[in-house]
Amino acid sequence: MRKRSGNGGAEVFRITGARQGLAEDVRGRQRRYVISMSIRTVSVILTAVLWDVERPVAIVTLILGALLPYVAVVIANAGRENVPTLPSTFVTAPLRPMISAAPSAAPAEPVAEDRR
Repeated sequence: MRKRSGNGGAEVFRITGARQGLAEDVRGRQRRYVISMSIRTVSVILTAVLWDVERPVAIVTLILGALLPYVAVVIANAGRENVPTLPSTFVTAPLRPMISAAPSAAPAEPVAEDRR
């Protein structure tokens, strides 16, 4: 971000509407994929452990383990987000009001002094 100062023509770059970097985007998608595949691994292990003990829970973990790879791949390959409308590149600096000259002082009215 840089600021160019001048007489009334200051331009400030806006970075709040910038997309995240490609490396950061890939790292985030990889992280989501690894987390979802870890959940799948745990669910497959739970299916094997719970099959003779708690069959309904084992069936749920089996279904989760079967569907999670598809969901993980779809999420990982979703790609970069699309920004519907990008903000303008420049933000105009607020204008400062000019300091005007002090108003001319009217002559003071004579004040009657107390005389004793």
